[in-house]
Amino acid sequence: MTARTSQANHYDLRGSLRRIGAMILRYWYLIRSSWPRILELIYWPFVQMLMWGFLQTHLAQTSSYYAQAAGLFLGGVLLWDILVRTQLGFSLSFLEEMWSRNLGHLLMSPLRANELIAALMSVSMLRLAIGFLPVAFFAYAFFDFNIFSLGPAFIAFFANLVFTSWGLALATTGVVLRYGLGAEGFAWFIVFILLPLCCVYYPVSILPEWLQYVSLSLPPTYVFEGLRGILLEGVVKTDLLVKAVLLNAVVFSIGYYVFRRLLRSARVHGSLMQMGE
Repeated sequence: MTARTSQANHYDLRGSLRRIGAMILRYWYLIRSSWPRILELIYWPFVQMLMWGFLQTHLAQTSSYYAQAAGLFLGGVLLWDILVRTQLGFSLSFLEEMWSRNLGHLLMSPLRANELIAALMSVSMLRLAIGFLPVAFFAYAFFDFNIFSLGPAFIAFFANLVFTSWGLALATTGVVLRYGLGAEGFAWFIVFILLPLCCVYYPVSILPEWLQYVSLSLPPTYVFEGLRGILLEGVVKTDLLVKAVLLNAVVFSIGYYVFRRLLRSARVHGSLMQMGE
């Protein structure tokens, strides 16, 4: 009996991985077959990198503070782009299924909800790589700033931002699942609400005292504070990274719970077959 159970679990895992792989391949074909999709992934990060890079260069020429903090804005914009691109990569792949009225068919197939989530996470990383790596190269070529020179700290920053983006994306796609395409705006603007609160380009102390408590409840705030610690003080503040990890565990758990709860509600109310506004 134990051997049969083990064999059944093996086949179940293999089948699950095949379904996830098939979904990733589907999204890869969509991206590869459309040069506007690839251009869109690179265009906005590239424009932002140039804008903030030239501003950083100007300020470095006129201020000793910014001269010693080379890459302060560039590092911020590159890390911010990881958060934005990963969240949008997840959400847009999901929305494309709704726009094509294919989501109901997928969820009636043997594909499970967790497999769909795993596929969307993987595709978000693929889309991020397509957009982020060229821009990181251009940041080095134009402004001599290498984001990867942060070493292990960059890996910690990267992981924390990715998990924050996945938590946000799960919650927003859950809302769209339940309430239809009329709620798709959530997928676009939710991450940008965090921009002034996460203190991407300035320290938390700049905010009003009451707003600092809100800012410090967000995992990305500790990432950007950690970046400033490295660039301004040359110190990796591990206590900030630990706080980011703990908060991310909460954010991701809430996002996953919201997605599963709203998916169940969508099935009960028949929303999956009503993809209109």
